Amino acid sequence: MKSQTMFSGKRGSLLFVAVALVCLNVVSHATAEPPAILSMRADSGRVGLYERFELRIDLEATYENPFDPEQISLSAQFTAPSGQKWRIWGFYNPSSWASLWMVRFAPTEKGVWRYAVTVTDAEGTSEARTGRFTAVDSDHHGFIGIAPNKRYLRYSDGASYYGVGLWYNDSYELFNEGRITEEGLDNLQRRGANFISFFPTPLETMGTGLGRYDQNRCGRMDQLFEWCEQRDLHISWNIWFHSYISMAVWGGGNARYRNNPYSLVSSARDFFGSDEAWQYQEKLYRYIIARWGYSRALFLWFTVDEINGTEGWTQGGQAVAEQWSGKIHEYFSRHDPYGRPTTGTQSGGIGQWWPGGYEIFDIAAREIYEAQGHPMPKSGKLGPNDDNPLQFSYRNYAKQTQDLWNGWRKPAMIGECGWDHTYYEPGMPGYLAMYHNALWVSLANGLSATPFWWSYSDWLNDSVVTNQMLYLSQFVADIDFANLDLEPAQITAGDCDAWAMMSDRLILGWVVNPRTSVANESFTISGLPNRSYDVRLYRTWRGRYLDRQTIEAHDGKLTCTIPELNTTRGHALHIGNDVAFKIVPAR
Repeated sequence: MKSQTMFSGKRGSLLFVAVALVCLNVVSHATAEPPAILSMRADSGRVGLYERFELRIDLEATYENPFDPEQISLSAQFTAPSGQKWRIWGFYNPSSWASLWMVRFAPTEKGVWRYAVTVTDAEGTSEARTGRFTAVDSDHHGFIGIAPNKRYLRYSDGASYYGVGLWYNDSYELFNEGRITEEGLDNLQRRGANFISFFPTPLETMGTGLGRYDQNRCGRMDQLFEWCEQRDLHISWNIWFHSYISMAVWGGGNARYRNNPYSLVSSARDFFGSDEAWQYQEKLYRYIIARWGYSRALFLWFTVDEINGTEGWTQGGQAVAEQWSGKIHEYFSRHDPYGRPTTGTQSGGIGQWWPGGYEIFDIAAREIYEAQGHPMPKSGKLGPNDDNPLQFSYRNYAKQTQDLWNGWRKPAMIGECGWDHTYYEPGMPGYLAMYHNALWVSLANGLSATPFWWSYSDWLNDSVVTNQMLYLSQFVADIDFANLDLEPAQITAGDCDAWAMMSDRLILGWVVNPRTSVANESFTISGLPNRSYDVRLYRTWRGRYLDRQTIEAHDGKLTCTIPELNTTRGHALHIGNDVAFKIVPAR
């Protein structure tokens, strides 16, 4: 039996409720009423495919916490024109006093959709309120999932998706003062980006308490999703950033658990294994899916970042942390109606190789910070015979990507990299070259997205958000990753480093020599049928193709010589230190 509260929406004065609580402390089952849906208002009767259909709902029910689905559960069953049924959770959103509840959904089929909405509380379940709307054509490709080849990503309509983007963290603390701006998103879009990754400020605070969600922060998330939808930008949502579940592992700003309300029910050490903490997490994840799961902008559940930077890992035990990782993966896999993939990471040191995590999540994601145990020059001044730090850097990306590719038949990503622990600091030409090389070597070794560089900000923008992102996005735009059976190719290139991915319809690759240039160097692809091939070399620093060449393969090998570009009337033409290429069978 439940008492009435000011949130209940039941008839009767608060004074009467207070007196009743003093006298009886209960409401009799004999007089309790089942919940009722008083009204529903759709934002539109016609919705584009993969666009938001939203219901505003006014209801009466008995509950104390509107966010607790054990006290009150709002849901809708949508029936597609094909007959497929979708169960979608509703959620509490007090942005309209006349209708405090919402259901959000995105149709995946054209035609007339029907829906029935019910609400359940301790007293029973309401009669269903029904309605319908029509889904019409749109320009959107839909939701992002894993392609049938298990290596890359694709949209609902089958179109390939190759992620081009970086971290862009909001740090939303005060109303309307987040770091993400429309201007910043516009700039990224112009530069060729199609996703951002971020960790939001936690929705549960010491002020709200566990199981209640700060509505200013939720409103900010609504805003970010709307901004990204308007620009066809996608979101990698990092649900648990390590610092919010760590007390002291790395210290400083990486130790925020003392201000996390989960600290009231579990120590940082026991966070991953606490049954009580998990019960609150399940309710949080349900709310996240209910409120933002509709959005085609959301493409990745980045469940945990740098899990080894938490006491739950270092003291609570790796096995317990991996069991928790499996639970959160399973929760989103089971309950996300649109089937988006999951991932999670350890930090970027050379020893932070996480086979357990790569096995658990849908996408195997590795972090890289070049100076964290990776071979780097110890001297601040490089001599002519010293090892080149740019070469060390891109070879690290190549090696880690190859290990992910060979170890697990699933998409591979570099989930964080670049901000520090590098030989060059931001603003130096070497730092830009390091970023440039990371983009291309990762593509040529089979990553499903560009490395997630940390993080879009005034400090890094001039060194990272350059035309390099745009030029790579132009290169990959016409590659049908989702429908190609790409595999690592056999490639040699003399004194250069070279990598390539090959299928029967396309070979793509990258050749680099950071000491001099790739001018007049040759590369050879082996294992090809003897026939004619069209070869297009791509100037990665300029975003331009050279003229097409037709080259014959003999004895299963194709050899291409990279031209030297000479000055013309004083204008510099230089092939540079690297070149990308595409090779297709000639018609």
